[in-house]
Amino acid sequence: MTRDAVRELLIELRDLLLLERQHARDLDIRAMAEDMKRKEALLQVLDKVESIHPGDREYAEEIKRENLRNAYLYKATLNWIQETMEFFGKRSVPTTYGQTGMTTSHTINGRLLSGRI
Repeated sequence: MTRDAVRELLIELRDLLLLERQHARDLDIRAMAEDMKRKEALLQVLDKVESIHPGDREYAEEIKRENLRNAYLYKATLNWIQETMEFFGKRSVPTTYGQTGMTTSHTINGRLLSGRI
């Protein structure tokens, strides 16, 4: 594969990573799925490249940085979602008053997002 062809593929992959992050921020799942397919196809082609010209290494480094940024975004978002689900999944024990006027505790299932009313 020629140097120009490899450079074009690297630039396309870099741009695709930027676009993928934008789609992730916009929560555009369909576009992200398309990005993933295109990225996999590009990576299969680039996997056959034996060496990158020293002048094109800057593109490879930029791809590495952008890929790490995307990974950090996905990991941080996943952690946030897990923490939110743990918060809403905790058991709540509200303070209520019984027949004698004393406080009493009732357990509830702890699923604020259970879908039941």
